[in-house]
Amino acid sequence: MMKLTSTSFTNGGKIPGEFSFCIPDAAHHVCLGKNINPNLDWSDAPAATKSFAIICHDPDVPSEGSDVNQEGRTVPAALPRVDFFHWVLIDLPATLNSIKEGEFCSDVTPRGKPGPQSLHGSRQGINNYTDWFAGDNDMRGDYFGYDGPCPPWNDEIIHHYIFTVYALDIEKLPLEGKFGGPEVRAALQGHILAEASLSGTYTLNPRLPG
Repeated sequence: MMKLTSTSFTNGGKIPGEFSFCIPDAAHHVCLGKNINPNLDWSDAPAATKSFAIICHDPDVPSEGSDVNQEGRTVPAALPRVDFFHWVLIDLPATLNSIKEGEFCSDVTPRGKPGPQSLHGSRQGINNYTDWFAGDNDMRGDYFGYDGPCPPWNDEIIHHYIFTVYALDIEKLPLEGKFGGPEVRAALQGHILAEASLSGTYTLNPRLPG
């Protein structure tokens, strides 16, 4: 069975602030974090593996944003939630079994990092900060690669960040140009030989534990 571990955080535990887009700030609720991509180590992939893909997503993002980060209001726990993709990475070579801390991202890049071409001959998709900052003149752009947690500081729930590595029977996924999490999920179908996941938690709400 394929396994995925990390030295950056424990499975099911809190993700440290250095791996986050935002960290708590007493004066302004939040400020920018170091935004370092965490370490990932995987093992026991099938012998027929020809490439790997990685997806990190948060399934706890509010489906409606009118209360998000608004003074005197909270994002209710009962609000339906949707996926927010933080990292989409494809075409990693079959010889690779590890990603180092900070190898793909080591800071916050206004307007986003370049892509899709990346290290080890891989390609990175755009994450959902592309959508989040679309109306911000200072920050809007195509956010390729990893950008870490920054959940609403007034959300009533702790968010979960799920990292999944997929072992594939194809060297390069049939995707062109810019692509995001939904496109990669669709392209993976029929090519997955094995997969492994781990998750961490994160909150910016000082009223919540962790």
